[in-house]
Amino acid sequence: MQKKELANITYSYLDELFERAECELNFTNHLELLVAVMLSAQCTDKRVNQVTQTLFKKYQSVQDYASCNREELEQDIFSCGFYRNKSKNIISACQDIITKFNGQVPDNFEDLISLSGVGRKTANVVLAVGFNQDAIAVDTHVFRVSNRLGLAKAKTPFECEKQLMNSVPKSRWSHIHHLLVLFGRYHCKAIKPNCKDCKLKPYCNYFKSSKTH
Repeated sequence: MQKKELANITYSYLDELFERAECELNFTNHLELLVAVMLSAQCTDKRVNQVTQTLFKKYQSVQDYASCNREELEQDIFSCGFYRNKSKNIISACQDIITKFNGQVPDNFEDLISLSGVGRKTANVVLAVGFNQDAIAVDTHVFRVSNRLGLAKAKTPFECEKQLMNSVPKSRWSHIHHLLVLFGRYHCKAIKPNCKDCKLKPYCNYFKSSKTH
């Protein structure tokens, strides 16, 4: 089966499975979204939302982050893990937003990835979710599910992103990202995926090669 055909089948099934497929991070503006996505690296959205519930009341502007005490920020985000690197990157990114981008979170890919701690995934999430642009962000869920299904045969997230962009219509990029994230988070889990009830198993490379069915 061609990847484009498989992508259409996957999209239709997941779109039916998830009535509301959207970002599960809580935020009210572009800055909050950027910080939340940076905190979400190797951390659950649920944990990030618990932390930002207080964090976003304490730090309400790029200036608040740019001029904050790093050790204090580290304690504020401690439970998200990798708190030293994350605090350093958040402060540095916000300083650059002030000096290079007039205090506004950039709305284009190249400027976003120039910020400390902002890679392809973070930039694409901000563009898709915050600025309603067409982008595919490849996190661990998207990478795992895409390779299992055969939507991609990739060794890196960037390879996976390029292959998905080639097989999925551009107008669906942002939405299929959310669909694949939710599917990977709640159904096609890293350990013990729910293959039994999955309607994609006839097409799934992982299921076909699995010894558990």
